[in-house]
Amino acid sequence: MCLVRVVLLAFHKPYGVLSQFTPEPGSAWRTLADFRLPKNVYALGRLDADSEGLLLLSDEAGLNSRLLDPKNAHRREYWVQVEGIPDTTALQRLARGVKIGDYTTLPALARRLDPPPALPPRNPPIRARKTVPDAWLAIELIEGKNRQVRRMTAAVGHPTLRLVRARVGNLPLADLPAGAWRELTPAERAAVLA
Repeated sequence: MCLVRVVLLAFHKPYGVLSQFTPEPGSAWRTLADFRLPKNVYALGRLDADSEGLLLLSDEAGLNSRLLDPKNAHRREYWVQVEGIPDTTALQRLARGVKIGDYTTLPALARRLDPPPALPPRNPPIRARKTVPDAWLAIELIEGKNRQVRRMTAAVGHPTLRLVRARVGNLPLADLPAGAWRELTPAERAAVLA
């Protein structure tokens, strides 16, 4: 019997990179092809080009639905820098679910991150307004609609300035540098699939 080894990678997707290997016609965004990833892997889920953080890649097709279907309740945590200081009511609305377009988001976990996460500055920097403070939130979801976190924070009056996926399942982004990738250890694979 021949055992096939499944590849599962953690990649710290930088700002300005598409979660795909082929460029969009007329787009200036970089792609995953720029990072010398192994052949025959593909992204499990997506992060928009203007989002950063942990992106998993694999050569096993079945992992995509296992990790991303909301019925499997597989959690993903995002650190979100927002304009303004969300109050308790805004955080409760995020947690209960908010209406974005014709869809109401599933319940989530939402809390302030104080102190803010220790992240390197983004290149290019976020827009900063001297008269408007900002805050960092942690939002944990089990679903991933198009630009969902950005649409959720906007719905409660706090537009997203910066968005970083900090964790998938029980696997944190940790200290993986932007643009770097590595294969997961067996323990980390178990943390992702838990």
